[in-house]
Amino acid sequence: MQPEWLSNAYVVADREGGTALFVDSGADVGPLVAAVERWGAVPAALLRTHAHHDHVVHESELCARYGIGVVAEPGVWEWGGLRVRGVATPGHSDDMVAFVVGEEAVFTGDTLFKDAVGGGDLERVRASVLDVFMALPDATRVLPGHTDETTIGREREANPFLRVWRGVEPEGTERVTVGGREATLIVWSPDYDGKGKAWVRFADGTDAIVGGSRVERSRG
Repeated sequence: MQPEWLSNAYVVADREGGTALFVDSGADVGPLVAAVERWGAVPAALLRTHAHHDHVVHESELCARYGIGVVAEPGVWEWGGLRVRGVATPGHSDDMVAFVVGEEAVFTGDTLFKDAVGGGDLERVRASVLDVFMALPDATRVLPGHTDETTIGREREANPFLRVWRGVEPEGTERVTVGGREATLIVWSPDYDGKGKAWVRFADGTDAIVGGSRVERSRG
């Protein structure tokens, strides 16, 4: 994990002496390279969840070092013993792709986090989370673009956004201010950066997912 951006980079291999894949490249690649060498694995590709700078900064370095290409679109592939499905999950960015590896783990980029979801177009984020991620088994490991690992089952039950979207919890009614505009706070959740994440509804009926630092809440 990159200590300032809190962005994750991963490497996964099918076995020692087998095939490896990188996922994103925003963090120090030293530990990834060390893992590949320790396993004696041969990298076959770099999977890119999306092209934001904090996820691609070391991409060219890894590709040049191992002579590999970037995969950044939906599809189905098999490298060695690694079976991968790439699924479009737009909302935080238009190019967001989640990668399901071996039906055991999913790299969710900046769409689904522990206790939160990615900022962006609310309807598209909601559709990506509900239609793609919530269709996976509860035991599936969630390896997000920032900070802590979680599971599909844990987020299904505990993520504040999911609880409202699933009808387990009602929408909030707290009045807040966002950038000088009055709004209703529909959901407040923790977020990977410690500042919180909010779903707000403005007076004109439009909804938005915004960083918690933008939300002014009453202290009274």
